[in-house]
Amino acid sequence: MDGVNAKYVSQKISKTRWRPVSHSSLQQPDVFATGAWDNEDNTVCLWSIGNNGSSSLEDGFDGDPELLCERKHEGDVLDLHFLDQDRVVTASSTGGVSIFRYNQKDQALSVAHQWPRAHHYPCDRAPCTGVACSSPEIVTVGEDGRIIVYRADQEGVVQVIENADSSTIHAVTYLRTTQILTVNSIGQLKMWDLRQQGNTPSNTLSLSCNRVPLYCVDRHPNQQHIVATGGQDGMLCVWDVRQGDTPFSLTEAHSAEMWEVHFHPTNPDHLFTCSEDGSLLHWETSSPSDIPSFLQGGRNNSMISSSAMAPAGGNQSLINAWLSGDSSKGRLETTNMLPSQTLSVNSADVLGQCLVCGTDGEAVFVHRQVPV
Repeated sequence: MDGVNAKYVSQKISKTRWRPVSHSSLQQPDVFATGAWDNEDNTVCLWSIGNNGSSSLEDGFDGDPELLCERKHEGDVLDLHFLDQDRVVTASSTGGVSIFRYNQKDQALSVAHQWPRAHHYPCDRAPCTGVACSSPEIVTVGEDGRIIVYRADQEGVVQVIENADSSTIHAVTYLRTTQILTVNSIGQLKMWDLRQQGNTPSNTLSLSCNRVPLYCVDRHPNQQHIVATGGQDGMLCVWDVRQGDTPFSLTEAHSAEMWEVHFHPTNPDHLFTCSEDGSLLHWETSSPSDIPSFLQGGRNNSMISSSAMAPAGGNQSLINAWLSGDSSKGRLETTNMLPSQTLSVNSADVLGQCLVCGTDGEAVFVHRQVPV
């Protein structure tokens, strides 16, 4: 496929994320991180795609991603996020949480801080399955059903919600600075207010008919009440967390487990999903209209919407228009962003016009001209 570079990296890639770019610059991202899993030695790596700060695609890069630095990682990397431009947080299958610092001058990664057994059972380690960052705060979730809050500049942990879940919590994201969302292995989406004591969520939504495990969650960047999830059955679920306790829409997206879902951070009428079935899908509305929307109905019987054109505060009539699911306003298009892929696409991230994904085929794919 045009504009896609494949880099074979000799290890299975579980997670990949773009290093954030400063809001003031219009440059495209040029560095991404990868985390590995299921290898003899797992690593965290930083890679450059060599845009050299250029915002012009013509001056951009036309070769393979180049390894900047790597660091051995104890256990599988089960999640990975940039806390800021210099620090990467990882979640390990050993239950540990680590912050790695990127020194640009020396092109090196060093361990800035570790919480080695943050997640654990009484007599064994429990994998830490998910991380969310809202600098300087970090939240992790795990197989042990715990939610843990840390501050990057503090040794200990700030808060632990014990027995937050009786099943595995697979993923977490911030809704607002004091609110988080978690998804679990019995198909529930839970909202938590970190200011409240105790281990009761402020709201619980669920896939009513069956307890299909949910593996990933992302919230709409402008309309925080719109949330997308994916899980074991490959369905894309969109929720309005303000009302109802079941998904607003369900879409048949993948033929196997969906591992990640991401709204485009600045153009959220575009959404990306990746799956065990070897595909990486780009979802978009096919017809620009006054009310941009992913709509119910149409070929995929479904989906979402957003209101990217509404003011940040939210124009209620625009928002409600897409929530009504009026299928006359447009259609949803999906594009597979990868050449034929057979092994699982475990992780994807999008920033600006750049998309990166990591696979069990020991390859990283970079697409530098995503039409968003």
